[in-house]
Amino acid sequence: MKAVYYQRFGALDVLEFGELDRPELGPDTVLVQVAAASVNPVDWKLMSGGLSKSMTSVFPVVPGWDLAGIVREIGPSVTAVRVGDEVWGYARMDFVHHGTFAEFAAVPERVLARRPPTLSFGEAAAVPLAGLTAYQALVHRLHLDASDRLLVIGGAGGVGSFAIQIAQALGATVYATGSTKNQEYLASLGANPIDHSVDHQEALAKARPTAVFDLYGGESLNAGMRLLGGSSRAATIADPSIVAHGGHYVFVRPSPSDLDALSELIEHGKLRIEIQERFALANTKDAFSTSMDGHVRGKLVIDVADL
Repeated sequence: MKAVYYQRFGALDVLEFGELDRPELGPDTVLVQVAAASVNPVDWKLMSGGLSKSMTSVFPVVPGWDLAGIVREIGPSVTAVRVGDEVWGYARMDFVHHGTFAEFAAVPERVLARRPPTLSFGEAAAVPLAGLTAYQALVHRLHLDASDRLLVIGGAGGVGSFAIQIAQALGATVYATGSTKNQEYLASLGANPIDHSVDHQEALAKARPTAVFDLYGGESLNAGMRLLGGSSRAATIADPSIVAHGGHYVFVRPSPSDLDALSELIEHGKLRIEIQERFALANTKDAFSTSMDGHVRGKLVIDVADL
């Protein structure tokens, strides 16, 4: 099969495109023909070796955790999906080896759900990791409701874009920080935009948040916790040390039921998918480079096959 892979940690030059064997099918795994995947910053952070102490990698590594595609084979104990089903999922496993930037991916049954019927494969592939991160932070950790005023620190990227819309669907008032060029975009998602490229402490204070969802860590997270007067209703994807202070560190988990909840929001028009750019599988290196620049609005999609 055609795949993108790397055989050692490093920069963009370690990324290769070529032929690999199809992954083996286990008793509870599903072979998905991948129509599309999407890029997340964790993909190139893993490639750099920066996460090697927290996640085990087995070379060659095929990157990618998001996918949308069609089930072609199932293991003998699989019951939730059938051959021919159109599925989407956050295909994280216990170690990093067979990812989704390939024509086929063998993934555990427990990570898949039915693709939302109103989304194309490319749109569906843009959702799982980022959408689940936002959903699990706001619903399962912060227990957000209509009485809340949520501050999203870093609202224009994939996770932030979904967080704004999910919070809106829950009835919360939303404030979100972003660069000058993204203020109009944040407003279009339903947030009250705050320009983080100028002195915005006064604007942050006016937000009077009852909950904070942080995507950057560092001083941004510290500022959010100061506004709250504590950390019990602060969640971050960037700094595990928040747990020692009573806050919530969010490391997204595969969950078909949460994917179904996102699908329902999509079907009711409460969650739209923002795709900045699409790339062919052979051009994944360009997609990584774009992501590494740090100015992505929404998501970057890898088109693998026309299914």
